Amino acid sequence: MATKTKYQAIKGARDLLPPGTDLWARVEQAAREVFGSYGFGEIRTPIFEPTELFARAVGEETDIVSKEMYTFEDRPSDLPDFARGSFDVVKSANELIGLFRAGEIPQGSVNKIRIAQLEKKLEQWHSVNEKFQSIARTDQVLAGDLEDFGTTTSQVAFLTRDVQLGDLISLRPEATASICRAYIEHGMAQWPQPVKLYCLGPMFRRERPQKGRYRQFYQIDAEILGGSDAPGVDAEVIEMVMVFFERVELPGVHLELNSIGHSAPPADGKPVCRRAYVEALRAALEKVKDKLGADSQRRIETNPLRVLDSKLESEQAIIATLPKIGDYLCDDCAKHYAEVKRQLDARGVKYQENWRLVRGLDYYMRTTFEITAKGLGSQNAVCGGGRYDGLIELLGGPATKGIGFAIGEDRLILSLQEAGKGSAAAGRDVFIAWMGEKAQATAIAAARKLRDAGFRVELPPVEQKFGKALGQADKLGARYALILGDDEVTSGQWTVKTLADGKQEKVAEKELVEWLRKSFRG
Repeated sequence: MATKTKYQAIKGARDLLPPGTDLWARVEQAAREVFGSYGFGEIRTPIFEPTELFARAVGEETDIVSKEMYTFEDRPSDLPDFARGSFDVVKSANELIGLFRAGEIPQGSVNKIRIAQLEKKLEQWHSVNEKFQSIARTDQVLAGDLEDFGTTTSQVAFLTRDVQLGDLISLRPEATASICRAYIEHGMAQWPQPVKLYCLGPMFRRERPQKGRYRQFYQIDAEILGGSDAPGVDAEVIEMVMVFFERVELPGVHLELNSIGHSAPPADGKPVCRRAYVEALRAALEKVKDKLGADSQRRIETNPLRVLDSKLESEQAIIATLPKIGDYLCDDCAKHYAEVKRQLDARGVKYQENWRLVRGLDYYMRTTFEITAKGLGSQNAVCGGGRYDGLIELLGGPATKGIGFAIGEDRLILSLQEAGKGSAAAGRDVFIAWMGEKAQATAIAAARKLRDAGFRVELPPVEQKFGKALGQADKLGARYALILGDDEVTSGQWTVKTLADGKQEKVAEKELVEWLRKSFRG
């Protein structure tokens, strides 16, 4: 007997179910309200983009791009089927070369190399094949000749498989790159500046699932693009996200702040600001290299700023002795940072400076910040952000100021749940218990009226005895039961039962909505 397949969500993904989704909805609604009050508008970008967009924006050397993105080839559906065996391999190879020359498959540098290799290998195959056919006619085929022919054919087949038939696209691992791409594509530089955008939705990274971290996860993202890089812009963005966390009652919110200067060209042949700091940091790290772990040793060459992110206990004492970026800021960056702090103070936003808080890519500059919360263990960051004035330009757009942040919604929800903020069941406001044909018509009209007034109403589709109906109302977490029988319909005095204490009272039909509103307010 065949067993039934049991389908489950893929590891690292999960279903979000009610009543838990009520908390998600409340959080997202709070984001819309708070961000809207600061002049932000919602943008919805595709969940997949050209892989090259993320490679340029996030960085090819980052773990996100090199290890964690879900990337696939977007093959056109009308391409011919390419054979993979015997002499059809050569036919397939020639078809691919023809498609490349006609511009019908990707023309990037990688494909150019692969096509050139394939053409060279085909020349070799024809030479080997000519020799093989000549020998075969004499019936003196040796094992070595047959092996050469088979090996060359296999090599052609392997190279054929390597040719990229469609563009590489990736599920988005973060939102900023997509928003910047949209800013360029839709000519938002011509809109009134600055352009303030936010988005909510799923992101995807192939990483080890753990508490508060999933392969499909959710972010709330906000960006300010264009306009000024005045310190007040930075301070207002930070104020906005702190107001949002206050609105959702996130406990234990802690803001850390830093400035990472800027990557100005060398002055008089000498590095300045962050470039000078990176040189000093690399030199200091070289002196203690043998005391660091493998990851930190590698980062000394690739990106020494990332060493400051190390969480290894054995490295903390060493990192504490390293040069601090605040000692290397140029005058303009130092003034900018001082004014950001003054503006935060003026807004009543509390923060703690953290000189180790950095962003490793060159287009990040000046203000950087991170927000942590309770209930998340060592991975307690719920928000990270900073200024990135060079990103739009890097992606082919005009020189544009930019600052933004991303909130890890999964971690935010987890922290709220740990604090008991999401424990209330969704339930119903009103359960309508009815008996009789006349009562059903009245119940249908009552349900519509209550729903129009904003109440959550459960209307049973079939008649139930009142005892059974009230039991169902209790299981559904209803606050009130509206009891409608022939007597209630005739008199217009409806029975309302408070399920928490069993108290019942008569309420006139026309007064029910207002009665419920008062009771919920009370």
